[in-house]
Amino acid sequence: MTNCEENEPYALMVLGDSMTPEFVEGHVIIIEPGGEVKNDSYVFAIYEEEYIFRQLHIENGQYFLKPLNDKYPTLEVSSLDAIKGLITQRSGRRRKDKKYYV
Repeated sequence: MTNCEENEPYALMVLGDSMTPEFVEGHVIIIEPGGEVKNDSYVFAIYEEEYIFRQLHIENGQYFLKPLNDKYPTLEVSSLDAIKGLITQRSGRRRKDKKYYV
């Protein structure tokens, strides 16, 4: 039996600059654990036992976690099991910072 809490959306604050300019430090992101991921989705994943926030790229059956800031490396994961949630919303201090992702 699945625990309902495991599928409840939750919020985290963006730290660092790996996802700029779309997500800046201080933005709050909403993560949907049961969300359906697809190519170019923003995702919350586990990489080498650490949580990471990146954009998912799927190419020829391979899965990559790509930062938006070119100063950081693109990382390959072996399967979608590394994905722990889909980013569905972003908000910040200003009304214009609010954005939805599908």
